[in-house]
Amino acid sequence: MRDYQHPGRSPVFAANGICATSHPIAARVAVQTLESGGNAVDAAIAGAVLLGLCEPQMTGIGGDCFALVKPAGAEHIVALNGSGRAPAALTGAALRQAGHRSIPPGGPEAVTIPGAVDAFCTLAEDYGLLGLEGVLAPAIRYAEEGLPVAPRVAYDWARHVGKLTGAARDFYSQDGAAPTVGQRFVHKAQAEVLRRIASQGRAGFYEGDVAEDMVNSLRAMGGVHTLQDFAEAGSTYCEPISGTYKDVELVEHPPNGQGATAILLNNILSHFDLPSMDPFGTERAHLEAEATKLAYHERQLIIADPGHTTRLEHMLDPATASTLATRIDPNRAMPAVARPTESAHKDTVYITVVDRDRMAVSLIYSIFKDFGSGLASSKYGILFQNRGAGFTLQEGHPNEANPGKRPMHTIIPGMLKRDGQVIMPFGVMGGQYQSTGHSRFMTNIVDFGLDPQSAIDAPRCFDEFGTLMVELSYPSKVRAELADLGHSVHLPEVGIGGAQAIRIDHQLGVLEGASDPRKDGCALGY
Repeated sequence: MRDYQHPGRSPVFAANGICATSHPIAARVAVQTLESGGNAVDAAIAGAVLLGLCEPQMTGIGGDCFALVKPAGAEHIVALNGSGRAPAALTGAALRQAGHRSIPPGGPEAVTIPGAVDAFCTLAEDYGLLGLEGVLAPAIRYAEEGLPVAPRVAYDWARHVGKLTGAARDFYSQDGAAPTVGQRFVHKAQAEVLRRIASQGRAGFYEGDVAEDMVNSLRAMGGVHTLQDFAEAGSTYCEPISGTYKDVELVEHPPNGQGATAILLNNILSHFDLPSMDPFGTERAHLEAEATKLAYHERQLIIADPGHTTRLEHMLDPATASTLATRIDPNRAMPAVARPTESAHKDTVYITVVDRDRMAVSLIYSIFKDFGSGLASSKYGILFQNRGAGFTLQEGHPNEANPGKRPMHTIIPGMLKRDGQVIMPFGVMGGQYQSTGHSRFMTNIVDFGLDPQSAIDAPRCFDEFGTLMVELSYPSKVRAELADLGHSVHLPEVGIGGAQAIRIDHQLGVLEGASDPRKDGCALGY
């Protein structure tokens, strides 16, 4: 229970449906979609597409998504991979020959084919009730009329607006300046693209005039993308992976997402007595940082395109975690994991919805780095992701950039199950942090008995390849003690990541929503 004499927010309780996401207007649109007869899939798509206008520095229809869906009346979980592929003409060998050691995050080489739109169309067709026209109508209206820029969005926009070039600068800035808090952001060209998708489905985006705009723009910048690359884009269903931590099962998306890293982290931490520790003290922070180094080292070696990930069982095997746990010294930080050559990022949006029939959706949606590549199509202003910067150019590596491959992704939706029942869809934003974030959120709940909102509000720290970022909400004493253990301790520029969750209370028949105060959003229900 939170202390009502200190700032904070209460969880949101509702019986019929809840949405939790990082922007209040998107949450409201999702709940309105439920109230108008849509289900959780309809609501999640409506909210997610709108988030591309609410938070264009974080996401958009030029990006990728991953989704976990629990259908109504069932407890099995369906995974949909909505991540895009490298163009057929892109090869690691050619990039190395051109003198690149890594893929330039601000060039067309980093632009993979957007996968999110196909995923939204697939989910709407297979699981939705309202159809694309009904689901996309709110986003079309807001794109036409504009919506006020929220405070955290304005802060991020101002920090990264300098990345925008060419058409991206025209569509997403005002003569190079970011909009200020409360100013309306209007994107009429995107409203037209969404109308095409609403009436034509995926063909309205991956074929015809819109696809030609994207391909022509990319090729003019030096890209190797073709209309065939876009026409052949498609999302794929796959089986989720999972691991049990004490009595709770963590369900994750399989590669090319990094969900296996969170499962490995939990397995390592299971060898230590977390409940005996101060949840926000030095001992736990040190242990988590060391386990993160070990788990992320395995990630860097293994996670790649699904067709090129051959050692997933090794990551999920409890014996692997048992061996790695013996390498942790409680009194000294180990050397840092080598920073990957592929680019890091921190920009993502997440949305979760549970409806009155207890269909649950956990969906994460991103353009990779701040404003993606910083490039956009000239006619419709579609901001291109630079997810290809997640590839490596190391020859022979499973995650080497090559034709038609999906890069290793940091974005991962999650769900928790207990006794075979789904009890919580959740997600943690923050780029590389997400696997550690999943583990910390889960152990906050399982080991320390926190409710979802308290687990989200709680202090965070993260070892990002040798730099231990420790939020200001930690006492200075903890930062000093961590430094004494050999960690390179730094304060993050902003709070680490963001998170949302919805707990399904099967006994009471109610839902409990939680949303991160590090962002502008909220949980709303009815």
